[in-house]
Amino acid sequence: MKKNDNRMSFETRVPLKEVMRPNPTTIGTGATVDKAAAVMCHDDVGSCIVLQRNLPIGIVTEQDINCKVVAKDLRPSTVHVNEIMSTPLITVGAEKTVGDAAHMMVKHRVRRLPVVDQKKKVIGIVTVRDLLTVSNEVNELMADLIEINREDAVEPGLCSRCSVMSDDVKRVDNQMLCPHCREEENIT
Repeated sequence: MKKNDNRMSFETRVPLKEVMRPNPTTIGTGATVDKAAAVMCHDDVGSCIVLQRNLPIGIVTEQDINCKVVAKDLRPSTVHVNEIMSTPLITVGAEKTVGDAAHMMVKHRVRRLPVVDQKKKVIGIVTVRDLLTVSNEVNELMADLIEINREDAVEPGLCSRCSVMSDDVKRVDNQMLCPHCREEENIT
């Protein structure tokens, strides 16, 4: 836990490699939009990274196709991906963390980040959904840890040590103890 502006926040340093999807969908700059759409449909994804000489230079998303081709009543087979791709492409290094990727997404207002190795070759992709999945899992774990370690909660129940029913049992070291047993342990 880290204290930040009178709030408690959980700081995670999960390596990006742990959450990225490897082998993202890619397409060459000379491909047409209909080919990009077909590849995206085949791979069941919402984007494809545009490569030039095996290096990423842009990204084409469903929104690019809808707004820049369909809404303008253009024929997808006559429009090339390099004409509608979003560029400059914002990428993130594979050595970065989930937190680093989230900060980059916010700063650059993007929902997808291609993950590149040291030679700038694409090795994966991470999306907002991927980061939210990790965040939800961490939040669930934290809630479970907080619940397990709640020592000040008073509940009715059976004392784990003396088996007496009480309206005032508290969790102490993973045991529910009545006031008498807490007193014996010098716990109030």
